Amino acid sequence: MSAHLRSASRTSASRHRLVAVAAALPLLLGTLAACGYGSDKKSDDSDAPAAAAASGSTTAAKLSADEVKIGYFPNLTHATALVGLKEGFFQQELGGTKIKPATFNAGPAEIEALNAGSIDIGWIGPSPAINGYTKSDGSDLRIISGSASGGVKLVVNPAKIKTLADVKGKKIATPQLGNTQDVALLNWITSQGWKVDAQSGRGDVSVVRTDNKITPDAYRNGSIDGAWVPEPTASKLVSEGAKVLLDESTLWPDKKFVITNVIVSQKFLTAHPDVVEAVLRGSVKTNAWIKANSDKAKADANDQLKALTQKALPADILDPAWASIEVLDDPLAATAKAEAEHAVSAGLLDSPKLDGIYDLTLLNKVLTAQGDPAVDSAGLGAK
Repeated sequence: MSAHLRSASRTSASRHRLVAVAAALPLLLGTLAACGYGSDKKSDDSDAPAAAAASGSTTAAKLSADEVKIGYFPNLTHATALVGLKEGFFQQELGGTKIKPATFNAGPAEIEALNAGSIDIGWIGPSPAINGYTKSDGSDLRIISGSASGGVKLVVNPAKIKTLADVKGKKIATPQLGNTQDVALLNWITSQGWKVDAQSGRGDVSVVRTDNKITPDAYRNGSIDGAWVPEPTASKLVSEGAKVLLDESTLWPDKKFVITNVIVSQKFLTAHPDVVEAVLRGSVKTNAWIKANSDKAKADANDQLKALTQKALPADILDPAWASIEVLDDPLAATAKAEAEHAVSAGLLDSPKLDGIYDLTLLNKVLTAQGDPAVDSAGLGAK
């Protein structure tokens, strides 16, 4: 870990030279959201402080591409991208190859951008990655790394729901039909022996698809009795008086399940493997630095959220949300495979052909070079 800190220290002078540039750039208006669906891309390649920190030295040697277009969400579950851009870890590895960042509030919008060539690499949840892969018959993207685990909770109105059994007959929100949390709730309902029509959300539990931005309002006005949601929405609801009834991590082996992966355009991966490897080195370095500097990383992430959305998270929301998310390099492929199976069981997805969705070759090259163990694709690796 100290090696990463020394490396970060060697780049600090370069980052300080960028402060004047960052100060001259206007803030980008964005929308804080979790891994849901339906919003437009927000380009921030020249507006946000993150972009200024990522611009790099014009004298450093370029890799095989002049620039790499990176997409991510202004969300704590995308902490690797938020912190890595702010601290300059990605740019350090890319040298003279410039970073062009863009933020998204929706998985499908990011997949569309990847398919259109508007981005090359992106941080994204497992469900949109799986959907994007299957809809293109496996031709458009690869999952090349993990990024985060956890950060999803069932939070409820304690006056109406005191036990898990009390969830029956209540109105529980998820971010969107078929998204990662929606699938998780439907699977959990089935495990309780209850029935719900996946498309309509009607049944023994009323599943109410509600945008994360308005879920706290829905909770306050009594339109919902609880929600199965990612951070920071879960902690926002707790700040409104809700209680955590179930942490989704307790339902998974080793309490780990994928919430964010790194994907790449297959076209870009083929043309510029050196650039992809550099981004992965930056990702691995960032995750190690976050683990060694949790408080500073948390502050960095919140600074980025403020820059991108003009609103930082208060401590009573930020602290518990940050504590429930674990950054990691392992894509936890077995859990993504299970999530896809859950979507099939719920009737939301035809049985997907996921063979080849992972290409962990470059990630494992980076990991083994620094003495860390390789990670596994759960039999879904590219041949």
